[in-house]
Amino acid sequence: MFSLKHPLPKLQWLVLATSMVSAVVAVEEQPKAPKHCSSSCGHLKIPYPFGVEKGSYLKGFRITCNTSQNPAKAFLDATKYEVVNISLAENRVRVRNSVPASVTHTCLALNGSETHGQTTMINLTDTPFALSQNKFVVTGCNSLGIIKLGKRELLTGCLSLCHVKREDKTNGSCSGIGCCEVPITDRLKIVETIVSNIFNESKIKEVLNETKISMPYRCGSAFLVDQHNYSFEASDLDDEHKIFTKIQHSTVVLDWTVSNHTCKEAKRDSNTYACKGNSDCVDYKVKDSQGYSCSCKKGYQGNPYCSPGCQDIDECINNPCEGNHKCINTPGSYHCKQFLSQLLLLVLAFVSVLVLLPLVFSTYFFLKRRRLIKLREKFFLENGGLLLQQKNSSGQSAVETTKIFTAKELAKATDNYSKSRILGEGGNGTVYKAIIGDNQIVAVKKSKIETRSQIEQFINEVVVVSQINHRNVVKLLGCCLETEVPLLVYEFVPNGSLHYHIHNSEKAGAISWDIRLRIATETASALAYLHSAASIPIIHRDVKSANILLDENYIAKVSDFGASRLIPIDKTQITTLVQGTFGYLDPQYFQTSKLTEKSDVYSYGVVLVELLTGEIPVSFARPEPERNLSSYFILSMQQDRLLQILEPELANEENREELIAVAHLAMRCLMLRADERPSMKEVLIELIELRKLEKHPWGQANCGQALSLLHEQAELYRLTVHHQILNTVAHQQTCHFH
Repeated sequence: MFSLKHPLPKLQWLVLATSMVSAVVAVEEQPKAPKHCSSSCGHLKIPYPFGVEKGSYLKGFRITCNTSQNPAKAFLDATKYEVVNISLAENRVRVRNSVPASVTHTCLALNGSETHGQTTMINLTDTPFALSQNKFVVTGCNSLGIIKLGKRELLTGCLSLCHVKREDKTNGSCSGIGCCEVPITDRLKIVETIVSNIFNESKIKEVLNETKISMPYRCGSAFLVDQHNYSFEASDLDDEHKIFTKIQHSTVVLDWTVSNHTCKEAKRDSNTYACKGNSDCVDYKVKDSQGYSCSCKKGYQGNPYCSPGCQDIDECINNPCEGNHKCINTPGSYHCKQFLSQLLLLVLAFVSVLVLLPLVFSTYFFLKRRRLIKLREKFFLENGGLLLQQKNSSGQSAVETTKIFTAKELAKATDNYSKSRILGEGGNGTVYKAIIGDNQIVAVKKSKIETRSQIEQFINEVVVVSQINHRNVVKLLGCCLETEVPLLVYEFVPNGSLHYHIHNSEKAGAISWDIRLRIATETASALAYLHSAASIPIIHRDVKSANILLDENYIAKVSDFGASRLIPIDKTQITTLVQGTFGYLDPQYFQTSKLTEKSDVYSYGVVLVELLTGEIPVSFARPEPERNLSSYFILSMQQDRLLQILEPELANEENREELIAVAHLAMRCLMLRADERPSMKEVLIELIELRKLEKHPWGQANCGQALSLLHEQAELYRLTVHHQILNTVAHQQTCHFH
């Protein structure tokens, strides 16, 4: 785990924030461009607005040339960060990385004590520069890297792990094994990087079955780097000096603005406006700042900041024209001309006007309409329309009732996918509120499909989900296959998610324990149905409170099957790329990539703990021992401190025993070993007994009445009560049946 209790160390890199502005003035005119628009330092060409000599650079763009080295090296305003390349065309400057200033590094202590995560901050707030077009890289076999983007409290990150024998690392690949990466393409003035070990020393030793932990499992690093400037090698993990050396030879990309004004504002004052002839002004904006830069117009080259500006490119030097055509250069462009007689030109023009022009217009509109029809047919076939029709013709009645909507219908129903209609966005797609037919409100999901190979799987999921008929599963009404991205149409659930109701401060405590227990039972009913009662078993793979929707009567509806996987009837597990949500992810699935029904059971256990405590699964705002809710809950249960961690005012004398029973059930669901967890069917039986049968104690009813009541409640939740389960219940009450 890592801690944010202490002030975060600020990255001196790009201390551009203080050293570049050596003399701050409230209002300062931009100096005029110098006579000589470029200089050099060693092998580096330094174009204006950068410069070395006084008066040869704009404010904030001063470069210091260190001539004590051979060749000389350039540094941004006397800092230790070396300038490697300046590109006016790209509006980017590349500076060399530095260790430890730009690298976050952590290691497990050799004495076995737990080590806090390490943090690094890059702050370019008071400089003309911003981070741009980089990637966040994390290395190690036991590393969690998180990067905070700007002041917007946005977080992203990745996990870097290795299998036990570490034989699966691939050179050049940062896919999560030994190395992971996240592209950071936004312009950012502030970033904060955090790296932490995922498992402590004892856990690593247990998994590896070794007494000594090797460096890749002890140490991890996180750093920003140019997207094309770092290539992972498996040997990086074993040699700390080697990876630090590689980082030092890599670069970070910055872009710049020459003012804190927009283009519109800057153009009002010609004395300070930086863009010279034949150039365009380009606005740049980030969350808390703005500015502009200059770039040459198309067909021009040179320095847009230095008079007279950009110069025309003579494209005709390389004669791009073919045959006997002559290249004629024009400002910013060129054209190829074949010299014909004036009479022939007049005849061609006359024919074009009288014959070709009407034909061109009629052909254009005809082809445009035909192209639109063909495009929709193409998308229909690519998105599995033919496969869906085949399944319709095969007699699968549930599929036949699934309506196929047209693209035009859904565009109209969503106000052409207006942002005001967005209900939510997630890793599997965006959901819009739509009105179809006779003012029926539905939810339209625009799925994220990255490869065409996923289409058959998408259609199979449509087929299976359309066959689900359960009161606690969001019903699929239809789909649209005429668009580039397939669309799904679901019933609309109006009351938001369970996550919103139990974690929103304004809603805190509004849902009573009785309602929470019913929601837990209904969710268990839906998952038990998916696991065992559906025609093909389905593992949801992303069970969390945000995917449990509530209708106006607080009836639970399980939603979002975008990450779900179908399990062949003859198998109990499948191997997949690890996918899920931090805090809910099954540790055994995380380690082995083996997905089973028990993975859903673990995630469901986390939801039970949320219902009991009212806390979110992972929060860096909580004290370090409490950040991971499931771990803290298990520790509290082991220390007999359940009542201290329950949501305030949730417990009373009437429901005390129910709370304890549900807490113990959650403990079983959160067992590290999947085979020690109950099935969802067993979870549902226990919750049914807890909600209904405890209100009719076995001791006050005969065996027949008790079993009849169990049958009745099980039928309510669409659960098939097997003979073996009934025998178990009956045996507990000393009655038997055949």
